[in-house]
Amino acid sequence: MADAPASLDRPAPVTTGHDWTARHLGGLLLANFALSLGGWLVRLSDTGPVAAGFWRLLLALPVLLILAQREPAAQRLVRGGALAMVLGAGVFFGLDLAAWHVGIELTKLGNASLFANGGSLIVMVWGLVTARRAPRVLELTAIAAALGGAALLMGGSLEISSANLSGDLLSALAGLFYAFYILMLNSARAKLGQFSVLVVSVCASVPVLLLIALLRGEAIMPHDWTPLIALAFSSQLVGQGLLIYSLRHFPPLVIGLALLTQPAVAATMGWLAFGETLTALDVVGMVLLASALVLARLGDRG
Repeated sequence: MADAPASLDRPAPVTTGHDWTARHLGGLLLANFALSLGGWLVRLSDTGPVAAGFWRLLLALPVLLILAQREPAAQRLVRGGALAMVLGAGVFFGLDLAAWHVGIELTKLGNASLFANGGSLIVMVWGLVTARRAPRVLELTAIAAALGGAALLMGGSLEISSANLSGDLLSALAGLFYAFYILMLNSARAKLGQFSVLVVSVCASVPVLLLIALLRGEAIMPHDWTPLIALAFSSQLVGQGLLIYSLRHFPPLVIGLALLTQPAVAATMGWLAFGETLTALDVVGMVLLASALVLARLGDRG
């Protein structure tokens, strides 16, 4: 997710109404803030970008195993068809991180974050296909806003260099991979423990990332572990963990609005740390694409 892995999934049913406590809202915002730091930390790491994704998952895996052991025994057993789907989802998550991390190296952090989160639009379109119904006005508006925003952002990137455009396209490809990840996990998450599912999927993602990093000839072993430990902690543990905890307490619109803190923080980090400035057309494109993400989230009600 890109770096939004649980953020695109449909929230769990709420049994007592939306629990808008400061704790839950703080958890949702902190989760998105933690995930938004991913691009900055990938650039700070002295390994290759895909290798950084490998370490992000591998370093977090022991903690995820401990959290999974706390779930009921019946929810920890992933087998049969569910196991195949979760492992397949893990492969797509590995491809998602690989594409996104390479994209981070090529384009602006704000662009990379927005395009990587575009998987929510793909999930929405897939929902229309499976429901065999025409899109509603809200959904058509989301698609139009996404196309317009993407065109403006990619046009701005192309004016800088073809490499920047490649970064946008790779980040968008990451969003596609992440959509497959979410769709393949939907049925398993309804019956199994969230952390148990996450552990199995991560076990499939880790070798995918290592293989791609080796094929790209990247540096695997870091000299400075600090950015990688921070990446594993912020993105995989704090970001993922708090999202799992807080998503069930909010309606889709609030989740969509909170999701927008990711590209906003990422763009700010790109400006402060790397001098990445935004043109007026970039801002318009970001607003359009961000609006599309919110509308797609709002469309989850249907």
